[in-house]
Amino acid sequence: MSKSLKDRIAVIGMGCTQFGERWERSAEDLMIDASVEALASVPGLKKDDIEAYWVSTQASGHSGLMLSRALKVDRPVTRVENFCASGSEAFRNAAFAVAAGVYDIAMAVGVEKLKDSGYSGLTLNAPPGDNTAAEISNPAAYAMLPDAYTEAYGVDKADMRDALTHIAWKNHGNGALNPERAQYVTPVSKDRINGAARVAGDLSVFDCSGVADGGAAAIIVRAEDALRYTDKPMYLKGMSLHAGRCEGSVTAGQSYVSFPEVVACAAEAYAHAGITDPRNQISMAEVHDCFTPTELLLMEDLGFSKRGEAWRDVLDGAFDLTGRLPINPDGGLKSFGHPVGASGLRMMFELWLQFRGEAGGRQLPDPQIGLAHNMGGLPGEFVSFIGLFGKELG
Repeated sequence: MSKSLKDRIAVIGMGCTQFGERWERSAEDLMIDASVEALASVPGLKKDDIEAYWVSTQASGHSGLMLSRALKVDRPVTRVENFCASGSEAFRNAAFAVAAGVYDIAMAVGVEKLKDSGYSGLTLNAPPGDNTAAEISNPAAYAMLPDAYTEAYGVDKADMRDALTHIAWKNHGNGALNPERAQYVTPVSKDRINGAARVAGDLSVFDCSGVADGGAAAIIVRAEDALRYTDKPMYLKGMSLHAGRCEGSVTAGQSYVSFPEVVACAAEAYAHAGITDPRNQISMAEVHDCFTPTELLLMEDLGFSKRGEAWRDVLDGAFDLTGRLPINPDGGLKSFGHPVGASGLRMMFELWLQFRGEAGGRQLPDPQIGLAHNMGGLPGEFVSFIGLFGKELG
């Protein structure tokens, strides 16, 4: 297991653009917007005070030059990519560098400009390989999850459909409380969700996250320095990254009712943070709801629900904004949108707002510990990141 960074790293400033069809903004514009907002959240801080940058994107730029050119900075800039967990990877590496004492203050920036590229979210240009990779779209891969779940746990398919509909309805409702930044800001009725055209299997348009443009940024320092910059820092309690062996989709007996990488990732992050009862110790969570069944399975892999019971907890409202453990209070990927390189940092941004009491109509009463889960790939072969954050030391 990796060494814990509990209470050694703090986030002192953050920024996040509106996500959506940002035809009027380039990738450079979005990086600038997010970075400027992050700097403005720390009075007196200037871009020249940032000693190093990490920038994440899947396909919207090459090398660190994409950020140094946009921000006009002469600093070390590292470009990272790790599928849909790229934003989390930028944060993770910046945190390591600051914790190691190499830099005192660093910035992680995530960006993606998908709409202008024609990227549909259904296909990806893969590098040459050994021809063993599964030829399947993302919706088709994730459409296997509901049937696998109902068969494994004896859940009625109508109940499963109701649970998936509730997740979409919940996240669109939360997104409607986030009009300044979310991609979709109109509540959607359950009847409309159920009546939407199917994309793959039983997954409809409303079961899939939005393809969006956007950017987000975080400024990172060591915890002992945080109060020099702000009286409301966000402290890192634990984090973990696990990458699968890319065997799941071609291995006989794969059940598709759990993501092994998430289970391992959660165990490590919880150990770092001292979390022994996630259902009760965690106040809120931002999870990677690329598709509605993904969010449902994550409730079990993260320890928020017992195996085979997440669908029931969903229908009971356990993860609603007023439930015992609010999930995706900002609308999640489903409603906020999913510009690949920015999503991981966007999740942290919502925790940041909630801890500061700045989340508006979706503000939770008194959150203490928040979880951000970001992942990328297909069921059985993907990367998983989990970060745990708190508003107090100790």
